[in-house]
Amino acid sequence: MAKGPTVRELKRQAKAARIRGYSRMRKAELLAALGSLVSFPKKTLADFRTEVIGGVTLILGDCRDVMPLLDPVDHVISDPPYEAHMHDAKRGEKIYGARQRIRIDGHANPPPVDFASIDGMREFVSREMVRLSKGWLLVFCTPEGVAPWRDAIEATGAKYKRACVWIKPDSAPQFNGQGPAMGAEMFCAAWCGRGHSSWNGGGRRNVFTHPCQPTDRTGEHPTEKPLSLMGELVSLFTQPDQVVLDPFAGSGSTLVASAKLGRRAIGIEVDPEYFDLSCRRVRVAYAQPDFFVPATSSKPKQVNMLEAL
Repeated sequence: MAKGPTVRELKRQAKAARIRGYSRMRKAELLAALGSLVSFPKKTLADFRTEVIGGVTLILGDCRDVMPLLDPVDHVISDPPYEAHMHDAKRGEKIYGARQRIRIDGHANPPPVDFASIDGMREFVSREMVRLSKGWLLVFCTPEGVAPWRDAIEATGAKYKRACVWIKPDSAPQFNGQGPAMGAEMFCAAWCGRGHSSWNGGGRRNVFTHPCQPTDRTGEHPTEKPLSLMGELVSLFTQPDQVVLDPFAGSGSTLVASAKLGRRAIGIEVDPEYFDLSCRRVRVAYAQPDFFVPATSSKPKQVNMLEAL
């Protein structure tokens, strides 16, 4: 297989093409910006490790490399990395050479955040997620991240709807007593399809209450979303047999909820350990279909969503 262009070669072409901001772009962003000007072979989906489990297809790779290779799906639901300030807080401060515990209320301390923040790639992934969604785009973020996500989404031409609130009744208190604790998380909802938006929630409000430390939490991912929350969102914003894309699959909660609710899904994850965790959880979901809908088969049909679209 012929080698593709290096980042240095792409930046040289971007400079010659007078593309603004080229010096800060990653390879996938440079390839997308250059388009037909690139005279080098590009990556294909065959270059990435892929696992097909029932109606869920998982891809090991950076979503910035994979998303430009995909065709549109019905909806995109994802939990991208937090903003940089939250990543710093999640890592904890070093005290006497050791990491400070974040929780001291009896619950398991989450593993440290070990991936890059969304800062610097929000605009690119926003364009790709909007391009790929024929319906809803749901993106989790911190309260401070709502405005940057709204701006990035609206810049693509999608119809930003509103910020929604995930209430965490069992979140950790502010133990130092210097201010209120973080008891909620946000997600932005935008409509990327044609015509009027539609969902299964009627006129209900944009508030969702689910514990962040449920009994089915694996604890192997620092920002693992509860299955009850993701199940409610999948059931409200999608229809049976539709295809849901999660470009930041993480521990696979969106994929598991989709599988158990009769949706098909594509998940992209860059970390091999989290990728394997997602695969394990999806397999268990199909083996123990005990969520909201009854099982249709103990051995689900294997459907490669990259070929089915």
